[in-house]
Amino acid sequence: MSLSRAILFIIFVMPLFSFGQDLHFSQFFNSPLVTNPANTGFIPDADFRVGGSFRNQFSSIMRQPYKTMSFFADAQVFRDRLENGWLGIGGVIFSDVAGEGSLRSTKIYGSVAYHQMLGNSSLLSAGFNLGWANKRINPSQFKFPDQYDGEFFDSDLPTSVIFSNTSVSYFDMQAGINYAYFPHEDVYINGGYSIHHVNRPKETFFANPVDGGLIPIKHIGFLNASLKMSNRLIINPNMYYSNQSGANEWVGGLNGAINLKGNGDAQLIGGVYYRFRESFIPVVGFVLKNIHFVFSYDATVSNLKEYNQMRGAHEISIIAKGFYREPGLRQVLCPTF
Repeated sequence: MSLSRAILFIIFVMPLFSFGQDLHFSQFFNSPLVTNPANTGFIPDADFRVGGSFRNQFSSIMRQPYKTMSFFADAQVFRDRLENGWLGIGGVIFSDVAGEGSLRSTKIYGSVAYHQMLGNSSLLSAGFNLGWANKRINPSQFKFPDQYDGEFFDSDLPTSVIFSNTSVSYFDMQAGINYAYFPHEDVYINGGYSIHHVNRPKETFFANPVDGGLIPIKHIGFLNASLKMSNRLIINPNMYYSNQSGANEWVGGLNGAINLKGNGDAQLIGGVYYRFRESFIPVVGFVLKNIHFVFSYDATVSNLKEYNQMRGAHEISIIAKGFYREPGLRQVLCPTF
């Protein structure tokens, strides 16, 4: 298949046959509960947070680009009742519309995690989430390989693809662990590992799907740090890896925050990340008091750049953090201005 035909196949057909693959955000560090349920209530510089992300992908080559949205909220509870530990509770709403066939996904998860201090300089966390997911399609909008006439996909041509249903719902479960190390107030290092789709739910629109229509287990690992270089600069290197059904993703890079005011109420954010063999991802943003706003752009570097002129995806995230009481009444676990 030529590259041009491969692009058409991706646009019209792959949304149907790749529905078992999870969608993702380039700003994985700003989607903590999506990345790892052990992040629930794991908020080094606050007591609670709420946030949202929006991703628009392939708008330069598709009439209906992939649009992914999520909203999450989590909080720390029982800090005064558990010795050297606390619980985290939270939830995530996840929505996605993919391509010409309007493959729509809706997911709602509730998360719980437990966090235990190990001495004065490290923390171990474990958590899980349970949720409900639904996927539905509009088959009339799909184009299939046997409808390709040599130049175009013709929906008037007959197809051998037969659907047994156009909507599927199921329960889903994820689990994960985290470890954080903060030897002093200027250094913070955190790593975690999570398993997604632990219960292998069935997700299929066909009567006799390959592998029974079970969603493959997804493995995610991440490593990040927060390093205070001076009273004006904190840098945050981050690395992310995922594997699902043989598909691997590596993302790495760093961003930094420049203090614009003495108390850190105004900060400028900038950085760059790289998704291996796929895209460079510049990041810009700002912090105004307890509101974090970050914008990123996926600049395609794979062969697809010949068709989208490197215009891969743009992504926006907003996170607000806060305290139940004055922050000086408890230890802040990561570097701050």
